[in-house]
Amino acid sequence: MDAAVASSNQELYENIKKDLKDWHKLIKEYQIPSTKKALFHTIITFIMYGSVWALQFWLLYKGYSPLWVVLIGIFNGLALGRIFIIQHDCGHKSFTAKKWLNDIIGTICSFFTIIPYQYWAKSHDFHHAHNGQLETCDVGDFECLTTEQYAALNWKKKIRYRIYRSPLYILTLGGISYVAVFNRFKFLSGEYFEKVKNNVTLNNILFTFAYVALGWAMGWKNFFLVQFINLFFFGMLALWFFYVQHQYKEVYKEGKENWNYLLSAIRGSTFYKLPGFLHFMTGNIGYHHIHHLAPTIPFYNLRKCSQENPIFQKYCIPLTLTQSFKTIFANMWDEEAQKMISFGEYKKKKQAVLAKLKEKMGK
Repeated sequence: MDAAVASSNQELYENIKKDLKDWHKLIKEYQIPSTKKALFHTIITFIMYGSVWALQFWLLYKGYSPLWVVLIGIFNGLALGRIFIIQHDCGHKSFTAKKWLNDIIGTICSFFTIIPYQYWAKSHDFHHAHNGQLETCDVGDFECLTTEQYAALNWKKKIRYRIYRSPLYILTLGGISYVAVFNRFKFLSGEYFEKVKNNVTLNNILFTFAYVALGWAMGWKNFFLVQFINLFFFGMLALWFFYVQHQYKEVYKEGKENWNYLLSAIRGSTFYKLPGFLHFMTGNIGYHHIHHLAPTIPFYNLRKCSQENPIFQKYCIPLTLTQSFKTIFANMWDEEAQKMISFGEYKKKKQAVLAKLKEKMGK
């Protein structure tokens, strides 16, 4: 590791630990859920989604161009994303004051997102407990290789990784693949996930029966067209948010021996500074540094927590919508420079990386 970089980072990290040593006290009042607020947000979210969903079918039945269905499908992709945020908070047991109500609402939401409630929540809890750890970056987040790991791949795996990290994949097929394909299988193994594996099978069975019934009742062509469009935009937006909130140049990453929870939240998660409408439609998930610090804060309290505690903004990494598109060049982790670099930057230092890798293998 570069000595100057290490010294600069160490000073910054010590300041964060000092200034935020009482972070537990600061977030305490915002962790109290309101069942009344939760139900209000649930109702208006489903009204938004259901109204536009009905409008999409009406347009098709009246013979309007499918282009109109696609255009308003962008809004419904956002609305479906808001349903997913409700499911997400229910999985954290933070949405309402009652565990059983969280589970009921979360399960209902999963019928619309087609993402299994318990299984996904378990993998997401793992992500929160290990965010920024290099050894487990592929669980609940985008897989991120170090320069040495990438250098050690054969050409086929390098092509796969380049496609996986490309904007073409992230902003097109990646989202729908994650929602409709990846979540149909129990890819995560180990004792930690054993108790929730059956949730995937149950979700698949119920989801199949529901789709068959709705397709038969509403017309196969129109039903699957509307569902594909909405799920496509939902998947695209969801995957982009997964990506941008943990993949950027100055992100905090560390091996598990030296990993720190506070640093992984404040420096390992962005503050996505979105317009007010998008903060509303995405359930304030842009305040991601605070969410990672305290996932027990329901989304309807995140903005208030941020506004009333400016200390949380002092050390976070803010990204505007325009700035966030630069993260597409954060392709791999450079342990030497302690930052994310692009494939182009890797090419310039490829020989040095290979030499270092060869030296390690020789030992």
